[in-house]
Amino acid sequence: MKKTIFVVALSIAGFVAVWRFDPTPATSSTTTSAPAPTAGAAPSTSAGSGSVTTRGSAEPTEFGTVQVQVSFSGSRITNVTLVQQPDSGRGVAAIPLLREEALQAQSADIDTVSGATQTSESYIKSLQAALDAMGS
Repeated sequence: MKKTIFVVALSIAGFVAVWRFDPTPATSSTTTSAPAPTAGAAPSTSAGSGSVTTRGSAEPTEFGTVQVQVSFSGSRITNVTLVQQPDSGRGVAAIPLLREEALQAQSADIDTVSGATQTSESYIKSLQAALDAMGS
């Protein structure tokens, strides 16, 4: 009888551990080059040395806030960096894909990444706000 109680207790502990398991990586890298504005902040623009940098709006998601900063050379998008990014969820892995799509499309007309819909939509909104701030 004592063995049965022990086995049941271990089984419950195992189920709880599996149930609470989060498959996202424990580490996250956040690109922060300037103090992060609060969620919902308006886009901003700065210029210098022939290039223009605009910052998109901060878009909150369930997993964290997404805000992009876009660098332009003329009207061409040369770089998209993150000011704020989600801390967890599948969106963390989707960010590099979204960046590559934005650079290829040279616009915010990009597809969402499957499994990271909230992050993708927030990324696209922030990117569009940055493009609008540039006047593209």
